[in-house]
Amino acid sequence: MEYSNDRVGRTGLTRYGFDGRFSTEASLYPEFYAGRVLTQDKGLYRIVCEGGELLAEVSGRLRFEATSSSDFPAVGDFVLLDRPDGRMGNAAIRRVLGRRSAFIRKAAGGTSDEQVVAANVDIAFLCMSLGGDFNLRRLERYLSLAWESGALPAVVLTKADLCDDVSDRLRAAAEVAPGVDVLVTDSTREDGYREVLERIGPSRTAALVGSSGVGKSTLVNRLVGADCLATGGVRDDGRGRHTTVRRELVLLPNGGIVIDTPGMRELGMWHDSEGLDRSFADVESYFGACRFADCTHTSEPGCAVREAIERGDLSPERWMSYRKLKVEAEYAEDRGEYLRCKEQKFKAIKRSSRADKKR
Repeated sequence: MEYSNDRVGRTGLTRYGFDGRFSTEASLYPEFYAGRVLTQDKGLYRIVCEGGELLAEVSGRLRFEATSSSDFPAVGDFVLLDRPDGRMGNAAIRRVLGRRSAFIRKAAGGTSDEQVVAANVDIAFLCMSLGGDFNLRRLERYLSLAWESGALPAVVLTKADLCDDVSDRLRAAAEVAPGVDVLVTDSTREDGYREVLERIGPSRTAALVGSSGVGKSTLVNRLVGADCLATGGVRDDGRGRHTTVRRELVLLPNGGIVIDTPGMRELGMWHDSEGLDRSFADVESYFGACRFADCTHTSEPGCAVREAIERGDLSPERWMSYRKLKVEAEYAEDRGEYLRCKEQKFKAIKRSSRADKKR
């Protein structure tokens, strides 16, 4: 069923990726208006609706029913609002529509909560500088989270004009990203970003994720064709300067959509996932060839993993990276489940207490 409520546009939001899947869900709530989150600044959201842009806050009910920070709106989310304008103050976000995909990481710091970096993303461009920021182990981490998000990952190696061994680093990145497109951008060439733009078609959403200073904002400006985002220069060590302080969704001239994200100093694994398995499919392909089905790949005879390392078919660094991320993901999953159960228990107690007071 198509969303036919006149208060929610059938054309304006379509440019922002509001397709039949989202319109069908929105039609179940005819009293609300649909919009997409463009930016988030603390508790205030900038939303685009059929009639234009407005500011909104999360409603009290949605805030109470949220069991984790991932239940709150994120940039890229389609949401339902109580009104289509801000003439009477900020609108209230009543509901977050089901996500097609979500790039999630463990929240920074000691918390075990999850953080949605970008929602409803079709393709995740994992940006890494060919200069001082080049780090294969970090790329493996990004790839695992990207595969788990539901978006199609692609690696973007930036600042090729500052690197003398592009071909070697391109080959190294391709080895740890099997089955993933690896693109190279060059700010000195007029068509240095063409391969990236070709992958962002009309109403298709791309997210740029990566460390600070790798050139994400510069890439957005090139895709837009104007300096819509602030950028910084290059430091003496070849690293870029941190300039992006919030996530922002931008509409491109060709009808595509791109989400710029701040550089992430921490990129914690959220849980043991399919994404980790897909990112390290080459590593796990050896497991079935071990002599023992319960091989720990440490000291058992006939271990296919150890034999592959000895032959040089599998690098020790990649094997250690897989083990590290696996342990981190399993720990995060166990602790996250414990905290979710604890939160649900306290909310049940609070609801019971309120019911007793009413009685």
